[in-house]
Amino acid sequence: MTTAFTFPGQGSQQVGMGRALADAFAVSKAVFDEVDEALGEKLSATIFEGPEETLTLTANAQPALMAVSMAALRALEANGFDLAASASHVAGHSLGEYSALCAAGAISLADTARLLRIRGNAMQAAVPVGAGAMAAIIGLEQGDVEAACAEAGNCQIANDNGGGQLVISGTKAGVEKAAELCTARGAKRALLLPVSAPFHSALMAPAADAMRAALAEVEVKAPVVPVVANVLAAPIGDPDEIRARLVEQVTGQVRWRETVEWFGTNGVDTLVEVGSGKVLSGLARRINRDIATRAIGNPDDVAAYLNPVA
Repeated sequence: MTTAFTFPGQGSQQVGMGRALADAFAVSKAVFDEVDEALGEKLSATIFEGPEETLTLTANAQPALMAVSMAALRALEANGFDLAASASHVAGHSLGEYSALCAAGAISLADTARLLRIRGNAMQAAVPVGAGAMAAIIGLEQGDVEAACAEAGNCQIANDNGGGQLVISGTKAGVEKAAELCTARGAKRALLLPVSAPFHSALMAPAADAMRAALAEVEVKAPVVPVVANVLAAPIGDPDEIRARLVEQVTGQVRWRETVEWFGTNGVDTLVEVGSGKVLSGLARRINRDIATRAIGNPDDVAAYLNPVA
């Protein structure tokens, strides 16, 4: 069995996530304590108790989801698990790429929390609220979606999530026009998303500049296992390239379908999703049914992974 570990992105958050881990494992509680200290606030209280509208804010959701992923991983490690010995690769969806890098020892937990807070604030500040938009396009070929974006202008593919789901991002007018064009071209659905900013689009250029400056101040080490980068759908390990790809990721496409396909063609037969929810597991099943999926987000999941039933 060849296993890769994956880490979820924004949208997987829910109030109360990670609380059972913190209650069950001292090492998991220590993760939340360290993130709180790094950010200078009790983010853990928002994670465990809400309110939901506060947790959902981009600047909170990003470090919060990372903290839950790391809390689950630390629970595994405290019971003898070794990522370097057990995983061939790691990957994460958008902000989850930071979780993957933290898991692989490339960036410290405290630095990852601070980077994600900076990233969340910078992405929110890059475009005035209401000026940008995102939409999910279901059941249309990528080439047709690209053509619709080109015709509409000020719009691009942000996420290729697989299973016939593409997400477009850009100005509100550009996304609305592209969505209409996609429907006319035969899309099953073109649904505007309830997001606060046009993530992974050229409009995020100011946020990319902010991340370039922030990453320049942070120590980045070679990861203990290769990280499959969102913008390449291929593994990277050099610290300077890690920085460059994280900057590029802010405005670039999350190539998740290609990432899962890369795993399949390179011998990975199991994907383990670490953190809140099972979104990535669902996407993986739609992309490649030959790859088995598992999710680890609570103490029972940790126990089941460490002590598999024959």
